[in-house]
Amino acid sequence: MKRILPLLLLLIACRYEGPAPLGEVGRTVDEGASQALNEKWRASRLARLTAPDGWLSLVGLFWLNEGSNDIALPIAPPRTAHVNLENGQITLQPDPAFKIAGHAVTAATVLRDDSGESGPTLVRSGSLSFTAIKRGDLHGQRYGLRARDPQSEPRRHFLGLDYFPFDAAWRVTARFEPYDPPRKILITNVLGMISEEVSPGALIFDLQGQTVRLDPILEQGEKDLFIIFKDGTAGKETYGAARYLYASPPDAEGKTIVDFNRAYNPPCAFTPFATCPLPPMQNRMKIRIEAGEKTYAGHH
Repeated sequence: MKRILPLLLLLIACRYEGPAPLGEVGRTVDEGASQALNEKWRASRLARLTAPDGWLSLVGLFWLNEGSNDIALPIAPPRTAHVNLENGQITLQPDPAFKIAGHAVTAATVLRDDSGESGPTLVRSGSLSFTAIKRGDLHGQRYGLRARDPQSEPRRHFLGLDYFPFDAAWRVTARFEPYDPPRKILITNVLGMISEEVSPGALIFDLQGQTVRLDPILEQGEKDLFIIFKDGTAGKETYGAARYLYASPPDAEGKTIVDFNRAYNPPCAFTPFATCPLPPMQNRMKIRIEAGEKTYAGHH
């Protein structure tokens, strides 16, 4: 997930689904072309979600305490990772059963976490792998290990994705109203951690006879606007906590397309080992958005 803003320290790779391809989202296209692009987007989302290293492969999330940590990994035969956390530095103790870049770990090795541009150090043991993660908020930082296994039960028994029927009426033109300066908003994640994020402006559009105003987030190094929202279908047809959506940056006239047909579930809908951000109050709508992804049938 490439980004080092606090939001992505809350949830690395939230954007694993982003608009695919990104450039298609802001286009003004006819309904037939729009539906075809939507089908392409759905196929891309499914491929990413079910990939060997996708969210369905998660099998564990272990938070670290300062000092020595003994992490019992979900692998057979049982194996323990001995990890030391000191002032934000995570060190894996020697164990030849673990490999990094194909080489056995025969000496204490510092692990990169997922907040840097180089990405996290990948440690393997059989089919299982794990990486270090860093999650920050207004009160400090937390560090942990996140484990994956392509043979995980959620991936092997994936039940598929369910969507509302495509409807071009949910593909709306929004006016971008910039904040000068950009506005800071508070984002809480499922762990209760709170971060201060930057919203460059509001997206304003009419829907079902009402004027809707949403505050997107602009992530570092990105141009697309990340929208965390909740609507009247939440907890019924759709996932109760939130859904996510991306929109292209506004054009020269200050307009962009918000296509709710591409609204998708956060990773928390598929695994208890994610740390998903929740929508701010201003992005919680009473309107029923009967578009995009529905609740996952196998939700834990």
